Amino acid sequence: MNLLTDAWLPVTLSSGRTTKICPWQITALEDPVLELAAPRADFQGALYQFLIGLLQTCFAPDDEDEWLRYWQGAPSTEELKAAFMKVATAFELHNPGGPAFLQDFDMPEGEVKPLASLLIDSPGGKTLKDNLDHFVKDGSGIAACEACTATALFTLQTNAPSGGVGHRTGLRGGGPLTTLLIPEIHQVTLWQKIWINVLSLQEWQCQRTTKPTPDVFPWMAPVRSSDKKNSATLPTDVSPLQMYWGTPRRIRLESDIGEGLCGVCGELSSHLYSKFRTKNYGVNYEGPWLHPLTPYRFDSSNEKPPLSLKGQKGGIGYRHWLGLTWKDPNNGDRAALNVRNFHNERYFLIRPEHRNTSLWCFGYDMDNMKARCWYETTLPILNISAEQREVFTASVAMLIQAANEVVREARSQIKSAWFSRPKDIKGDFSMVDSSFWEATETGFYEQLRILTEIDTKERTMPSTVATQWLKLLRINAIKIFDEWAITGNAEDLDMKRIMRSRRSLHTNLKNLKAMKFLSQISESEEEARDVSE
Repeated sequence: MNLLTDAWLPVTLSSGRTTKICPWQITALEDPVLELAAPRADFQGALYQFLIGLLQTCFAPDDEDEWLRYWQGAPSTEELKAAFMKVATAFELHNPGGPAFLQDFDMPEGEVKPLASLLIDSPGGKTLKDNLDHFVKDGSGIAACEACTATALFTLQTNAPSGGVGHRTGLRGGGPLTTLLIPEIHQVTLWQKIWINVLSLQEWQCQRTTKPTPDVFPWMAPVRSSDKKNSATLPTDVSPLQMYWGTPRRIRLESDIGEGLCGVCGELSSHLYSKFRTKNYGVNYEGPWLHPLTPYRFDSSNEKPPLSLKGQKGGIGYRHWLGLTWKDPNNGDRAALNVRNFHNERYFLIRPEHRNTSLWCFGYDMDNMKARCWYETTLPILNISAEQREVFTASVAMLIQAANEVVREARSQIKSAWFSRPKDIKGDFSMVDSSFWEATETGFYEQLRILTEIDTKERTMPSTVATQWLKLLRINAIKIFDEWAITGNAEDLDMKRIMRSRRSLHTNLKNLKAMKFLSQISESEEEARDVSE
């Protein structure tokens, strides 16, 4: 199968019908393509990145004017096909004796593994040996169709976690977050969802490619092996486009085993794959890589390279909103390039009725080689004028900082209520945090909308916002303490200890740094009101 000439992408059409198409058919007009229909959540995110990468590589617009032209009217399937065919030889899935998509160029030998090992959430060898695969069972016996095999391969290479000695992580590190803009338009097409995340050559100084060079597609030449010192691949060593096609893992698919049902999507296929060969010391990506679809944390002293934001325990929520959609001054988190470009350029180019956009954030929460959870969520995108941004971001950062301080204090006092020696107790208390974040989320976005209407003459947070946020945090901190502190067997509860911890929570909330700052802003309103009266 060739991933550019064969129909393999699962999609949903405007008519409601599901089918499979070639990548260049995403702009078909007779029955428009509305959405991808991958059999797994991580596959869905990977296929979006595959299409964005393909367009960025072969069909990136020259400037924002050309981007707008194709936003207003999608290119024909013939235009896309002509651009994609120039690199078609790099997209052969199985090509004995020649280059194959995301696979080692000339790997003569390697450890044979079941195809299920391509799936990031598949249990590893030690997990199986210790019989710890309670929730994700061993799928070593499955075979997959060509479409699912190709998607699994791309998903692994794009998100690759550490895989043991010499088995390299992905270009963005293991389990990176990806943030994609999704237009909120009636009957939005897949083309619009993809195209809004493709950067112009004017914005991203990187030329299109017209041939399948190893500079862009590393599997088109012998691997840049990393088995020796000073063999890392830096951003200056290859084309920036390789960020969409990184191959940290050395993999080669074994021959297909014929017809059968795919163990991933369940469909009948004439070609199934059940095994692959792998070898360590593939491409070792190091240095200041900045993938256009991923947010990064920047070191304030500029001594360390930026780190991609990862999926993390507790999921993605409003506490991450500022860093994922703008820039968080508290920790150095900064939104991905596609998001920043939307704020600075495209928001003003497209029609007002098309400006409502959300941010789809997704990624694995990895514990070294083990996938703990797949997280994805949608966050609102709010465009703020240049005159408002400084006050807006500082205000939002203060709201989030206050919430972080409050949830830490609530968690600490709940532990004190539960245990006589709370500092000696280790364990996962993320359920307390999750309760707090969920309870305060609606209130946060209410304050956010008020902040978007700040007068450009204002230089500080409105006192009404500070007042409301203080009230919300205090009420929910006490409420969550009351809910969790009395959880457990009645015989084990120490009511004196619980009440002592509750009083401490009341007192300590007033003394938290961010809460004090908000109180000062809130009190300034009351003082002004008293003076006027």
